[in-house]
Amino acid sequence: MNPQPYETLQFFGHDPWWLVLLKAVFCFAFLVLTVLIAIVWERKVVAWMQLRIGPNRHGPWGMLQSLADGVKLALKEDLVVKGSDKVVYILAPIVCAVPAFMAFAVIPFGPAGDEVSVFGTRTAMQLTDFPIALLYILATASIGIYGIVLAGWSSGSTYPLLGGLRSAAQMISYEIAMGLSFAAVFIYSGSMSTSEIVAHQQPTWFAALLPVSFIVYIISMVGETNRAPFDLPEAEGELVGGFNTEYSSLKFAMFMLAEYVNMVTVSAVASTLFLGGWRAPWPVSAFWAGANHGWWPMLWITLKIQLLLFFFIWLRGTLPRLRYDQFMKLGWKVLIPVSLVWLVLIASVRALRNEGYGFGEVVLYVGAPVGVILLLALLRDFLRKEPEPAVPSENGPHPEGEFDPMAGGYPVPPLPGQVLPPVPRRRSRAPKQLQDALNGADHSEGS
Repeated sequence: MNPQPYETLQFFGHDPWWLVLLKAVFCFAFLVLTVLIAIVWERKVVAWMQLRIGPNRHGPWGMLQSLADGVKLALKEDLVVKGSDKVVYILAPIVCAVPAFMAFAVIPFGPAGDEVSVFGTRTAMQLTDFPIALLYILATASIGIYGIVLAGWSSGSTYPLLGGLRSAAQMISYEIAMGLSFAAVFIYSGSMSTSEIVAHQQPTWFAALLPVSFIVYIISMVGETNRAPFDLPEAEGELVGGFNTEYSSLKFAMFMLAEYVNMVTVSAVASTLFLGGWRAPWPVSAFWAGANHGWWPMLWITLKIQLLLFFFIWLRGTLPRLRYDQFMKLGWKVLIPVSLVWLVLIASVRALRNEGYGFGEVVLYVGAPVGVILLLALLRDFLRKEPEPAVPSENGPHPEGEFDPMAGGYPVPPLPGQVLPPVPRRRSRAPKQLQDALNGADHSEGS
């Protein structure tokens, strides 16, 4: 039976101050420890994918490599760019890192009831929860964008500024699709509380009930965290290193920490919204009644987070980086329209179900218009004829207008429909006998 709205929220807000502090320290320690493991795991897995050895010097099997990297960054010289805005330059890494930790406060590690005892006090396995918990996650994620933009601007350099602007446009674009995937979960569960959303995923996870929202969120979370193949702010060939080019030592380490903490946070949100949260997977919960009680739920959500982190690593070792225009086209022209259409369908289905319509009637009223629209779109594409390309005349201008590749003093590529003018060729200065000999040699080799 699904819980009534706000039924699980009665368990929060009653912990003593020392227990709240202990839970906050646990969330911080969990994130830092997961980041240390994820960095070594990523370097190991990518090395295996690329047939390399990977870290193997620091600690047993190289497991202390991330700790060694942290010590190295802490001991490096802390430089401050002379032409920078020093206050903003120093605050930017903090603004980027702190919201990444704050978003983890509403992630449930277990049932909302007083399932466990900590030093004799019964408590829920979650720091806090409230009716708009997911809006809180979106708000804290949005604040992190300011840190990246301010880091690029305050450096006083061109390439960090371009990297910061790229990152801001990227993260804002994919937050829209992410918010729309959240909205489908809100409609289906009737709540924005993380503990209640997990409670509504019994017996079926929302990844199966809302597959389009799950796929959109998975793509959006990769773009939101600036990870490959969407790591465009760090395109070395174009921007040197992105918004953090002018940073060193611990400030640079805070940017890297924020990136990996964001990876853990979005993985935890995906587990909470779509993969049942702390609930055990089906084969385990089918024969073990106590799998979702006590301290065991913490194991299941940790495993789900690690699997999603492996998905991040798998993408990094598999896919090449996208071009920026391809990336923005995917966000604005594919993910957002698909999310909007899917959201309308989900809202229609829930409205019909609330009015008492059966499954067959819902499929008829919602599926039939969708099928008609898809059929008309297919017929339109089938009957549409491709226009014949216009052939430019030899002496006259191109039908689309003359194209000057050096307009404004800088070389620019042609727009669709424009053709580059023929490149003038200098006549060869080699003797005719040498040309004939070379052509004959080429022909003989080709034959």
